[in-house]
Amino acid sequence: MKRLALRTGVRWKISIAIAAVGALIAVALSLVVHNAARVSMIENAREVQLERLLGAQRFYEATNMQKGGPKFGAKLNDPAIPPSLRDEVRKNRRATHVTETSDGVPDVWAAVPLANGDVLSLHTRFADRSATIMDDLDRALIIGSVSVVFGGCALGVLIGGQLSRRLRKAAAAAGRVAEGHTDVRVREAVGGVVRDETDELARAVDALTDALNERIEAERRVTADIAHELRTPVTGLLTAAELLPPGRPTELVRDRAQAMRTLVEDVLEVARLDSASERAELQELPLGEFVSRRIGLLDPDVTVQVVHESWVSTDPRRLERILGNLLGNAAKHGSTPVEVTVEGRVVRVRDHGPGFPEELLRDGPSRFRTGSMDRAGHGHGLGLTIAAGQARVLGARLTFRNAAPVGAAEGTGGAIAVLWLPEHAPTATGSFPMLRTADERQPQG
Repeated sequence: MKRLALRTGVRWKISIAIAAVGALIAVALSLVVHNAARVSMIENAREVQLERLLGAQRFYEATNMQKGGPKFGAKLNDPAIPPSLRDEVRKNRRATHVTETSDGVPDVWAAVPLANGDVLSLHTRFADRSATIMDDLDRALIIGSVSVVFGGCALGVLIGGQLSRRLRKAAAAAGRVAEGHTDVRVREAVGGVVRDETDELARAVDALTDALNERIEAERRVTADIAHELRTPVTGLLTAAELLPPGRPTELVRDRAQAMRTLVEDVLEVARLDSASERAELQELPLGEFVSRRIGLLDPDVTVQVVHESWVSTDPRRLERILGNLLGNAAKHGSTPVEVTVEGRVVRVRDHGPGFPEELLRDGPSRFRTGSMDRAGHGHGLGLTIAAGQARVLGARLTFRNAAPVGAAEGTGGAIAVLWLPEHAPTATGSFPMLRTADERQPQG
């Protein structure tokens, strides 16, 4: 049974924690204050009750215990005296006693022994004024406790919101680094004056990014150096193969030597693209006409449909390289017919084969990984990698998807590669070219 996972933000977790702690403290303090005030008032009531009884005793004894009994509400030998209070009086002690009643208002007793053995007692309920004061105190404690809870929530939202924003900025910056923007620094994205654990996390991610960049750069240099060193012997191998006598062995040697030369050139191109030193040489051209003409030269069997013509500012050499690699991939791993559609600034290349592998759709093109295990060594998995790299140089976006849903029969869908050309492509200087007007695009007579 799948466990239900609840997702909450740091802001609300901190708010709930502060509110809970504030509520516990407010309740504890309220109970302490309430009990202390109640005990103090009851003790004061005992003292007042005893003073009143002593006054009644002095008046009763001053009148020589005349007929008519004691005054001021005092009673002689009251049978309702609580047993514990009666025991204290029997020990010849003055004492007080408080009895809790069902309505919550206590009864206050006071009793003193007389010289003749009688017991003089006074019984009254807790003063109404004291009960009112306790009610007002309880009301104030409740209001204060609620205010503390809401204040704690507001403080938690404020503190947690600041921390949450810093963490979100750090996550966004780390996401951009994961997308390939290695110049992004998480510490700069977080910013702020306060220094906390978020800054330590940002510094750690930046250090990891720097180390990863250094490793990637080292690998790129090694790859480029190896490929560069291989160019001379491979060229010599091709020259030597041309001198061999005609025959099947000669054709095999030439084919493998040419494949090795293509691999070396592709590796060098990937190294140049990884170094981010490539710059586009822009020209304005009609995209539909250009694609139709180039694909007609590359593969006349491919169907080209121009839905909507559009002028674009791009590098024709790099665009042709992208189209050639996409068609080559469709020819190797797809099935005919191969269709190319141009709609505005969007170019779609579709075949009717089994489609792209799941790894490519999930992670994107990866060098030296073809997704096919039965190709007997045809290709080396750099075609789509180079196409994606050239698209980045053009400021374009290259996406991949399958036409058929998962589980559909083979041959019913196919693979679709979509090239999205930008409206304004950056030049080598980082600026943007001036777009020609519609009148300027008309051919001159």
